[in-house]
Amino acid sequence: MLEALPQSATRRNLLDGGYTVLLLAVAVVTGYAVLSPAAPGATPVPRTVGAVLPPGTESPTGLSPLPSVTEPGRPAERPAMIARPLPTPAGPTRPRPEARVPSQTRPWKPAEPTAEVPWPSSTVTGRVLDDERMPLAGASVVVRGTEVRTDVDGGFKVEQVPLDAALLVKAPGFEKLWIPPTRGTVQAVLKPQTIKAAYLTYFGFGDRGIRSRVLDLTARTELNAVVIDVKGDRGWIIYPTEIDTALAIGAQGPATLREFDAMMADLKARGIYTIARIVTFKDNILANARPDLAIIDTRTGKPWIDNERLAWVDPFREEVWAYNIAIAREAVRRGFDEVQFDYVRFPTDGKLGAARYARPNNKETRLPTIAAFLERARREIGATGAFVGADVFGYTAFNENDTDIGQRIEELAPNLDFICPMVYPSGYHKGIPGYANPVQVPYKVVFESVRLIRKRSTGSVARVRPWLQDFKDYAFDRRIFGVNEVQAQIRAAEESGGAGWMLWNPRNDYTGAALRTKNALAAR
Repeated sequence: MLEALPQSATRRNLLDGGYTVLLLAVAVVTGYAVLSPAAPGATPVPRTVGAVLPPGTESPTGLSPLPSVTEPGRPAERPAMIARPLPTPAGPTRPRPEARVPSQTRPWKPAEPTAEVPWPSSTVTGRVLDDERMPLAGASVVVRGTEVRTDVDGGFKVEQVPLDAALLVKAPGFEKLWIPPTRGTVQAVLKPQTIKAAYLTYFGFGDRGIRSRVLDLTARTELNAVVIDVKGDRGWIIYPTEIDTALAIGAQGPATLREFDAMMADLKARGIYTIARIVTFKDNILANARPDLAIIDTRTGKPWIDNERLAWVDPFREEVWAYNIAIAREAVRRGFDEVQFDYVRFPTDGKLGAARYARPNNKETRLPTIAAFLERARREIGATGAFVGADVFGYTAFNENDTDIGQRIEELAPNLDFICPMVYPSGYHKGIPGYANPVQVPYKVVFESVRLIRKRSTGSVARVRPWLQDFKDYAFDRRIFGVNEVQAQIRAAEESGGAGWMLWNPRNDYTGAALRTKNALAAR
C-alpha cells in the first residue's frame, strides 16, 4: 500500500515538474528556430540540379532515359537528351546557383596593351608568320572592331588605325597576340595552340562540385579549355543578359549565374581557354514566345516540336540570326575566347512532313541559308577578336549532299575558324565504309572523319577540332567508353591532323585516367 506524500513535498515536486516542462519547451522552440531552413543564417536545403543523360545511360534516380529517335536514313547527332536530377553529393550542402549573392565584378575585358609610343601613321602594315617564320595566309588582324585578313605572303594593311590602338593578331590553331603601337616594322610571330576541352552543361557550370571536378582536371592533366552552355538546348541563357529580346521572351533561366563575371575571371586566372556553346535553331523559349519566328506545325498551327517535345525556330528567319549573333557578341564581351554554334542546321527528328517554313525546305535553300548565317556570324564576331566554330554531324565527312540538314563541308568551311564534327562512334548508326559496328573501332571512326573533313576544307583557314565520345554507347552494344576508347579517339584526332579535341559527357563526368598529366607532358 502506497503512502501519501506530505503536502510540502507534493508542492515541491509539482514546481520541479513545471520547471522541467518549461525548460523542455524552450529547448524545442530554440532548436527549431536555429535549425529551420527558413531561419536567418541557416544552411540552405540542398537543391537537386539537372543534368542530361544519353539514351542507354543509367539514371542515378532510376528514371528511364529518353530513347534515341532519328528519321530512317538520317545520321544521329548527339544522343537524344533529357534533363535528369543529379544525386545530392555527400558533404557540405551547396547553395542554389540562382540564389548566390550577385557579383560586383565587372565583365572581363581583354588587356589591350597601353601605348608607350603612338603609331607613326594611321595606316599600319606588316606580316604575320608562324613559329617557323613561314607566312600565315588568312590570319586576322583586328583593331577595335575592324578586321582584315592577311594575303598569301602573310602581309596586311590596316587603315584609319587610332594612333594609340594595339593590334590583335589571330589565326585558328595559334595563340592570339597583341601588338602595341611601334615605330618599327610590324612582324607578328604566332605560337601554336592546341585546344583540349571538356564540356560543362548549363547546370554543370553553376554546380560547384561539378565545376571543381572539371577544373581539377585542367590543373592536373592536358585539358586546357572548357566549353560552356551560354544558351543551352532549351534556350536559357546562363548569365544575366542585357539583350532586350532575351529579356522579353523569358530566356533568363532557372539557374542564372549572377556571379558569372567572377567565375569567368577565375577561369582567366587559371589560363583556361573558354568556348561559348550557343544552341542556335533549337530554341524552345524563342519559338513559343515568338511563333512568328518558329517552324510551324501544319496540323496545329502552333510551333513545331521534335521528339524531345522542344520547339525550333525557322532557320530562314534573319531575325533569328540576329538574336543568336547578339548572344554571341555578348558572350565575347563576358570574356569568351570563342563562340561555337550548335544545332546550326535543320531538324532531323519529329514529324518533319508537318513542318512549315518561311521558304521551301530543300537542298537548294538549306545550304545557302546555313552558310549565309555563318558568314554573317563570322564577320560580326570575328571583328570582336573571338574565334567562331560550328558543330556538325560526323557523317558530313562522308556525305556529298547536305545530309538533309543544310550542312556540307565545302559551304561551311569558308565561314568558320573551327569545324567541330561530332565524331562519336555511337552516332554513326549505319557505320562507316568498311566497318559496320563503329563502337568497335573508335580510332578508325575519328581518324577517317577528321582526315576527310580536313581534305574537303582545303583552301580555307578553318581547322578541324572534333568532339569525342566519353559516355556509354547507346546505339550498339552499350559498352562503356573507358580509358582505352577515349585514348584511342584522342590519338586518332591528333594523328589525323586535328587542331585539338573536345570531350563530351552529358553528366560532365570525364575519364580522367585517359588524359595525360601535365608532369608527363613536361617530361616529353
